[in-house]
Amino acid sequence: MDSILKSFYNWYREKIQHPKYRWLIILGTVAYLLLPFDIAPDFIPILGWIDDGLIVSLLVTELSTLFLEHRQKGSKSSIPQEDKINQEQTIDVEPIS
Repeated sequence: MDSILKSFYNWYREKIQHPKYRWLIILGTVAYLLLPFDIAPDFIPILGWIDDGLIVSLLVTELSTLFLEHRQKGSKSSIPQEDKINQEQTIDVEPIS
């Protein structure tokens, strides 16, 4: 059971990070949450809510990760020119033992 969940998580994460499939995965996740067809139907009091909660947390986690990565890439390109010059003049030296 653990390997099934892990393989699903890896598949979901890989597909949502791929720009070609991102919106398809997001819309599929929302449809899974809204439609009555579930692995564990919502009319089963606890189990029905657990699978939806796991799917929502997975979606939110992956979207926040994508957002943070995108934001970090944007901030790297907005380095002031003065800092770029200082970075170019820095020399890394490795010690000799």
